[in-house]
Amino acid sequence: MKIILKELIGLKSKSSKTIKIRDNNYEIIRNDEDCFDEEIVNERIKETDYFDDYDYILGDYAYGKVRLKGYYDEKNKKKSKINDYKYVDDYINNYCQTGSNVFIIKKI
Repeated sequence: MKIILKELIGLKSKSSKTIKIRDNNYEIIRNDEDCFDEEIVNERIKETDYFDDYDYILGDYAYGKVRLKGYYDEKNKKKSKINDYKYVDDYINNYCQTGSNVFIIKKI
């Protein structure tokens, strides 16, 4: 956990970038190996409002494809253990392919 937090702090300062997806603005807060591709993410979610309510979107790459998962901030009443951002490290460690690149964007 401490290692990942240090990585997040370091990555945020290196790649702090604001992007717009659908009608929402996001900040890239994690971007392993500069893996975030705005075009791919927009293509994946442009025709659905599924991710609009989430405070964070995590993307992980495995076998040349990106998977997306939404998370809520701790203050959001919609959160449950499965989509609570404080458990994002558990998801990365248990459900993402070992060594896969991960990005996280936060709604601002």
